[in-house]
Amino acid sequence: MRIIAGEHRGRRIQGPADETTRPITDRVKTALFDRLAAAYVIEDAVVLDLFSGTGSMGLECLSRGAGRVLFVDRDREAVKRLKENLAMLRLEDRAEVVMGDALLPGMLTRGGRDGFTLVFVDPPYRMVEDEKTAKAVYEQVEAIAELSSEGATLVLRTPKHVAARELVKWLHQDTRAYGAMSLHLFGRV
Repeated sequence: MRIIAGEHRGRRIQGPADETTRPITDRVKTALFDRLAAAYVIEDAVVLDLFSGTGSMGLECLSRGAGRVLFVDRDREAVKRLKENLAMLRLEDRAEVVMGDALLPGMLTRGGRDGFTLVFVDPPYRMVEDEKTAKAVYEQVEAIAELSSEGATLVLRTPKHVAARELVKWLHQDTRAYGAMSLHLFGRV
């Protein structure tokens, strides 16, 4: 895994130790971040990286000029690697890491940040494929809207067969499939 562009372009970062998290490929990350950069949503952004794993998305944002990132993940090993990545890149002062269940009510306010302008939600696929946990994921996405600035951008990653467009109440902007996954872009109105 590596940082694609910005201040830390080309720097290698620690990926997951096992199959618990699924890192996004460089090709897909490049396509996504080119679109986000063209929409001017990264520079000085207040970012939420929910289900962050080792932090690939939020770290990319910091490298490209985001103001702050709140990372949330419950996997102890992933959080350890994320903190090591932040230290290696010397980005700890612009990041906050919360270890815990991203779906617990109040989890995001524990991070002490509001006014998110860019949000990444990348739950384990099994969570959006199971009716009960999918409902909790989409409820949390709606709760995030209350903590986000008007015009905020939401990027949701799901398996290709999940029709997130019908399940998320944010304004749907685009969905693109990459292999077995889809990236859905939404805006807050």
